[in-house]
Amino acid sequence: MRFEHRPANALRPLELIVGAAKYAEGSCLVKCGDTHVLCTATVEERIPPFLKNTGKGWVTAEYGMLPRCSPQRIDREAAKGKQSGRTQEIQRLIGRALRAVVDEKLLGERQIRIDCDVIMADGGTRTASITGGYVALHLACQKLVQAGTLKAMPLREQVAAVSCGITEHGALLDLDYSEDSTAHADANFVFTASGQVVEIQASAEGATFSRDAFNNMYVLAEKGIADIVTLQKQVLGL
Repeated sequence: MRFEHRPANALRPLELIVGAAKYAEGSCLVKCGDTHVLCTATVEERIPPFLKNTGKGWVTAEYGMLPRCSPQRIDREAAKGKQSGRTQEIQRLIGRALRAVVDEKLLGERQIRIDCDVIMADGGTRTASITGGYVALHLACQKLVQAGTLKAMPLREQVAAVSCGITEHGALLDLDYSEDSTAHADANFVFTASGQVVEIQASAEGATFSRDAFNNMYVLAEKGIADIVTLQKQVLGL
């Protein structure tokens, strides 16, 4: 039985709190059950060297976990002098997910950096980062349009993400840590608001899984992301 008898196709309680960081051009505090991530957007009037004189902009992301976001303290990666492979993989995923819905020509030769800092972790930090990162990105772009810096919003549509897994109880949506750590298979789905696939990460944990099991997760992810997109629209006033 899931915590608080949550149905298999239900998200954890989800909040998207905009304006959580006073100085950022866009910000969103994502609360997905006991996973809390602060996502901020910073506009920089510079671009990576490989984009110079192309007329295109860039969106990139950084991700990190605060030391006491988990039951046991996590050492700061800065103290170790390097990022873990997990951190690098997650922030690249966030960046790819957000760039998938950005018109880089409309953004012009500027960069928007999305910082995702995990305050509390209970599973699904990367998917929460994408969902909240989009909100922060949208707010930053909106500010550029309002200031007259951009002529139009450089975002084609919304993007959001959610996790799913196969457990002894079958396919489940939006796993918390206790479910994720014992799942037979788990997956992260990144879709646009129109249902287009941006990225899917799926892996077995000790045993293979069938096409039917994958399809069950896919259907759950479609429902979950549709619900998340609805909430994004509400908080952004769309």
